[in-house]
Amino acid sequence: MERLKISQVVVVEGRYDKAKLSSLIDGVIVTTEGFRIYKDKKKLEYLARAAAQQGVIILTDSDGAGFRIRTRLTEAMRGGKIVQAYIPDVYGKEKRKPSPGKEGKVGVEGVEAHLILDALKKAVFQFGEQDGSPPYLTRTDLYEDGLLGGANSSELRRKLAKALGLPQRLSASALLDAVNRLVKEEEYRKALKSIQES
Repeated sequence: MERLKISQVVVVEGRYDKAKLSSLIDGVIVTTEGFRIYKDKKKLEYLARAAAQQGVIILTDSDGAGFRIRTRLTEAMRGGKIVQAYIPDVYGKEKRKPSPGKEGKVGVEGVEAHLILDALKKAVFQFGEQDGSPPYLTRTDLYEDGLLGGANSSELRRKLAKALGLPQRLSASALLDAVNRLVKEEEYRKALKSIQES
């Protein structure tokens, strides 16, 4: 299988994630070493420079820890070219581990290769989008579609995220950003209709 060429720096959590990606992509892969990134000023400075120059793709696990690391990285690279790549929630355990993680989800190292490649291709595509057109979905649309401000909005957002192959942990703002960047409007409308009818 030919590896996907990526000119942006791809950030993952650990060495096993990096090993998995190394077999799938041709590009620079940097690990956060989990929460150690919080104290690694040199690595954060390097990533900020990379984001300012060629861009950075953040691909962390879809669990709580992965989202905290993603938030810290985004803050450290504010103003740079950053794209969030998401793997869907996949439940199970990595082969090397005796039991599932705290939330029961597999991380980047444990998901199938095609899911990682799909997430990365969508992320790389975003770096090429320069048309400046406004997003098709706004917070008002989320409200009107019942995904924001309603009694069961958070449950509907979780169902929508699952239907779109996104992590279910996304906040309303993160879901809005992910849908606008990664999902075609027709896909969004179709998924929304299916969850509203169920």
